Amino acid sequence: MQKRIAAITAVGGYVPEYRLTNAELETMVDTNDEWIRTRTGIEERRILKGEGLGSSDMGVPAVLELCKKRGISPLDIDCLICATVTPDLVFPATANIICDKIGATNAFSYDIGAACSGFLFALTTGASLIESGRYKKVVVVGVDKMSSIIDYSDRATCIIFGDGAGAVLLEEDPEGNGIQDSILKTDGSGRQYLHMKAGGSAKPSTIETVMAREHFVYQEGQPVFKFAVKGMADVSYDLMQRNGLSADDIAWLVPHQANLRIIDATANRMGLPKEKVMINIQKFGNTTAGTIPLCLWEWEGRLKKGDNLILAAFGGGFTWGATWIRWAYDAG
Repeated sequence: MQKRIAAITAVGGYVPEYRLTNAELETMVDTNDEWIRTRTGIEERRILKGEGLGSSDMGVPAVLELCKKRGISPLDIDCLICATVTPDLVFPATANIICDKIGATNAFSYDIGAACSGFLFALTTGASLIESGRYKKVVVVGVDKMSSIIDYSDRATCIIFGDGAGAVLLEEDPEGNGIQDSILKTDGSGRQYLHMKAGGSAKPSTIETVMAREHFVYQEGQPVFKFAVKGMADVSYDLMQRNGLSADDIAWLVPHQANLRIIDATANRMGLPKEKVMINIQKFGNTTAGTIPLCLWEWEGRLKKGDNLILAAFGGGFTWGATWIRWAYDAG
């Protein structure tokens, strides 16, 4: 029996209207545009404004867009997986909330939390549901409202992150295009360098933790940068080696948009020129689980059936990985 292959058959995306520019950040913390651009590549990032709005409010339009493109109803969705570290609520899952808001009443849904690698982890999980033959249509959402957990008096982190969402539809591809292979990794010892200090079961929220500003992203930049460069570059190269792929075989590198220097290091390790790398960090910053699907959303019209894509990410946890996809359609 021929193995089933899960392919991306539609892509949707959403970014908020509000642009937080480097110039505006200069009025908030001790930083400047040149310093931010030369160290990260970021010029602006989108921020979700509005009382009571959460990650689900960005995930919803992304999913509805892909449904419209594919010509399906939310009722056709069998499963929805949401990758996020900024859920609307601790529970229920943001995936449940998205399904409720779009009317996907036939889908079961759940969240995956793997920080910036979350979309890749969710994509591989969703693909396995298609490969098993149990489900026909699985939606994977990568979304984060990072502005909700960023301390805008901390210049080390507030310059990096933005808000946004991307979503993909997975279906079986009878021609064998789609998700070919993945290498996914975790190392929990890296948690000391990138985490949130309070709000979990080990250190529940109290007046003291709030006053101590322990509900924001905490990051030690140098160790994270060092691990990210090596992890993302090595796993992408290893995936190519394992599958006998050369730089000439790769149409696009789709990297997590963490830092332009990390992206460049990954492309160099793979032997890829810059024109084969999807980069939108200058516009959106680091949207955590949203970066990779937002790249696919922006570049969808330039992708051709049969193109080989390498998706690569590194995130808190530590988590990292790479996925090889043979693109399944011409969006034209």
